[in-house]
Amino acid sequence: MYFRWITYLSLSLLPGAVFACAGINSILPTGERSITVLSEQPDEENVEWKENGLHAAYTNFAMASMLMKQGRAIEAKTYLEAALKQDPDSVYLNQKMAFLLKGLKDYISAGEYAQKSIDLDPDDMENRMIVAEIYEASGEKESAISEYKKLLVFDPGLQKARVALTSIYIREGQYLSALKHLDILIEQDPHMLMAHYYRARIHFELGDHAEAEKSYLEVLKLDDRVDPALFDLGSLYEQMPDKEEDAAEIYEKLLSLNPDDLMTRERLIEVYYKLGREEMVQEQIERMKRQVKPGEPLRRILGLIYLRHGKLDEAVAEFSSIISLWPRDDETRYYLAAAHEENQDHDTALYHFGLIRKESRSFVDAQIQIAYILENQERYDEAIESLQRAVEVDKRRNELYMMLASLFERKKEYGKAVDIIEKGLEQNTRDINLMFRLGVTLDRADEKEKGLQQMRRVLEIDPNHADALNYIGYTYAEQGRRLDEAMELIKRALESEPESGYIIDSLGWVYYQKGEYDEALNSLEKAVSLEPDEPEIIEHLGDVYFKKTRYEKSLEMYQRALSLNHSDKDKLKQKIEETTKLLE
Repeated sequence: MYFRWITYLSLSLLPGAVFACAGINSILPTGERSITVLSEQPDEENVEWKENGLHAAYTNFAMASMLMKQGRAIEAKTYLEAALKQDPDSVYLNQKMAFLLKGLKDYISAGEYAQKSIDLDPDDMENRMIVAEIYEASGEKESAISEYKKLLVFDPGLQKARVALTSIYIREGQYLSALKHLDILIEQDPHMLMAHYYRARIHFELGDHAEAEKSYLEVLKLDDRVDPALFDLGSLYEQMPDKEEDAAEIYEKLLSLNPDDLMTRERLIEVYYKLGREEMVQEQIERMKRQVKPGEPLRRILGLIYLRHGKLDEAVAEFSSIISLWPRDDETRYYLAAAHEENQDHDTALYHFGLIRKESRSFVDAQIQIAYILENQERYDEAIESLQRAVEVDKRRNELYMMLASLFERKKEYGKAVDIIEKGLEQNTRDINLMFRLGVTLDRADEKEKGLQQMRRVLEIDPNHADALNYIGYTYAEQGRRLDEAMELIKRALESEPESGYIIDSLGWVYYQKGEYDEALNSLEKAVSLEPDEPEIIEHLGDVYFKKTRYEKSLEMYQRALSLNHSDKDKLKQKIEETTKLLE
């Protein structure tokens, strides 16, 4: 396919050469033949070729071309190598060898031939394009980006290079760079449907719904039957306020174009649910039932609709029907177990989650759900075993380590909780969430200084990590030391999360420790309004009222904190007793 430019006209420039070639039999479709390459030094009968090696070179190239058309790239390579021996400084032959080797995924050798073709003719844009494509194919994205940029400096209108560069930016998530080049492509060719479509997709991903809608409508103006653009536009309208009617209209149009599109029918059902059109919902469900027979895996879509909308018996019926015919369908079994769990039938849920095979992609999620159920039943050891099975399958899934640590903490086994988080950090050395959790767990293990050190490490990676800033500041406030530094850290945290009741509580507690009770009162009253069910924050407010001799309010706060299952009930009861005596 790389050599389809060869025409009868070009072959006619080599009179008799192709058909006189000794290797012609190797391309006949009559079984395996040995390859005979026209030599640079033929025998005496070929003395005419001996005087002109270029004829031999391009005869071998013609053979390579025909072999490539037959998909026989390895044999083609042999002829092309012979051609290059006879004409090593041919830009064209070096370029074609680069193409061939790229197809064989020999990127290193391909790059060498492509670079030689550039050295021979630096102004040939095709050569530079080949180099860029080879870098891209071999995974050297930065080098590919650099080469495409060089091409665009030489020729800003080289659409192929700009499209390739844009594609890399999109795959790498460099959306702003991609948008810049998409806008140039659209400016150069306002009818480039692909550019409008990907501009829409990027804006959708970035949450810029107005620009996404504008670009999708441009796509549909160019071609109103582009299914992906229609589907995406429907999805966009679902996320925009008061656009459900538009979403329904889009999905209805898609179904008129493709009535068998189950995914679109599912989305239309969801939109009708949002619009409260129960009759339309049922009509679409009946159509889906007519499309797919009970027990077929595609009926899982209907089961999921039922599950999402709390029709648990119907969901169980759909999933069970599939499982009865396809017992190894682990994904459907997972949803069946989830429906039983939602229906509070935990034993049946555990049974089905437990049947999901280890090699299934649903296995880890099933083990997580098993752990949730067992934890709620206070069967902590079994829950830990479930999560450990999950870790064996997926060691890089951070939430597994977090959940395991939580279970060990439930058992007051803080050392084991620290150990498991450290194992997680071995897999994900700079994961902020694991690092922060390690600091908290060290604190609970009565290793406050190590916890503070860990929080400092978090801030080395993310200096504006609000929770780490708050943790250090609150710890200093609790200890009654370094209060000015604590105040600075907590105020930095509030810049990121100004409405966090917990951080505002920390600020109030610093003011309390500094004896600035009016400021403490203002902060803590706001913190309680934001977190009205947090017993420790309510206790802090009670402490401020106590300092201001407002004992009735203080007692009210202490009693409220006690009713909310405070972690240190004995301490609260002592404060209640002391405050009550002062009121007598």
